[in-house]
Amino acid sequence: MSATAAEPTAGRQRLGLNVAVLALAQLVISLDYSIVYVALPEIGAGLGFSDHDLQWVVSAYVVTTGGFLLLGGRAADLLGRRRMFVLATAIYAASSLIGGLAQSPGVLLAVRAAQGIGGSLLFPATLSLINTTYAEGPVRNRALAIWSAAGAGGLCFGSLLGGVLVHGYGWPSVFLVNVPMALALVVLGRMLFPADPPRDRTRRFDAAGALAATAGLTLVVFLLVYAPAQGWTRPASLAAAGTGLVLLALFVAIERRTPDPLVPVRLFRNRGLAMATVVAALFSATFSSLPYFLTLYFQAVRGYDAFVTGLCFLLPAVVVAAGTQAGPPAVVRFGMRRLLVGGLAAGAVGALALVPAVSADGSYLSLVPGIVLISLGQGSAWTALWIAAASGIAPGDQGIASGIASTSLQVGGAVGLALLVAAASGIGQQSSAADLLDGIRTALFVMSGALAFGALTALMTRRATSS
Repeated sequence: MSATAAEPTAGRQRLGLNVAVLALAQLVISLDYSIVYVALPEIGAGLGFSDHDLQWVVSAYVVTTGGFLLLGGRAADLLGRRRMFVLATAIYAASSLIGGLAQSPGVLLAVRAAQGIGGSLLFPATLSLINTTYAEGPVRNRALAIWSAAGAGGLCFGSLLGGVLVHGYGWPSVFLVNVPMALALVVLGRMLFPADPPRDRTRRFDAAGALAATAGLTLVVFLLVYAPAQGWTRPASLAAAGTGLVLLALFVAIERRTPDPLVPVRLFRNRGLAMATVVAALFSATFSSLPYFLTLYFQAVRGYDAFVTGLCFLLPAVVVAAGTQAGPPAVVRFGMRRLLVGGLAAGAVGALALVPAVSADGSYLSLVPGIVLISLGQGSAWTALWIAAASGIAPGDQGIASGIASTSLQVGGAVGLALLVAAASGIGQQSSAADLLDGIRTALFVMSGALAFGALTALMTRRATSS
């Protein structure tokens, strides 16, 4: 896919405050995913989590976000983008406040699930607001670059911010920090974005399809998170697999019969969206899994505390942000497909460069070449991914298109992290330093191979759109 140059006046059009608010919303989503990583040891000790259950502080967010994204995407299209934006940010504010005051593991896990639902409503609402506010072309690409910088950078910046907050104020602060930001988004969303038009009564919501898809996807994501650690033959795994597959089969049957389906099949004829859906899964399975292994390395192997671990993520956060900003001009100059290939290839080389640098007594400086390469690849691929997902999609379908690509992102992340941890022999906080080093290196090898395969596949595919 390649982009054509736009008129100079369009290229200079001001983006306004709207894009800053939408970028802040995306930062909140990304932070909620990554900010808890460095806080996990203190959360476990403070609330009495067992080692077995602590992973669900992260997984509860992933499961509910992945399960509800299609519903969130269609809700943005049919019920109103501003309405969903305000509702989602209000959910974030309330759940984060409860999380910061939580006194038991059960309450905290419920909070993380609620934050995941908020994310599943906010992500497609935010992305569809960008894609309907700014015309397709250089102006939208610039807006997506700013939004992308907040999202991709937040995955790394979350670890930095989490380390600073935990060191200074304890683990509740990683939840309470969301409250003022989310409340500000509620107010700014109502002030800045135009009121939603009256609902088009000729378009049905497809409630049956939404329920089947949401329940089925939630169970499948739960299975992918739960089974690798606990066993595929456990009763909970078998029940989730069987029920989830039945519900997804029911969803397909419903979609074939309903006149206004939740996921219109025609959208998959758009090559940009189809490519973005595949790349999103690979992106999340690899790039988004890296902070988990780096956090293990910094804390469990090198013995860094939460504050120093957070500082280690400052460099990747800055480089990722730089990569996202390089995306729009690179799309114009090289084309979408080449940018995706370049981003994935840079990630593959960067992951491979990290393998020898991960050692018991190695310096942080030895990690820098690998971190810079993989972060540049992450930033440029992230921007290109969302430009591709939005290209050629009608305004009335922007929400569900965002939901499709972001569902692939979440499911890919759950599958990828589970497979990488399995390839690394199930390493965790309690593993020995030697086992951790072997496991992290193995995960980096697998990650590099997956990214190289993705780059090769993208290189060999036809262009997503003509120039």
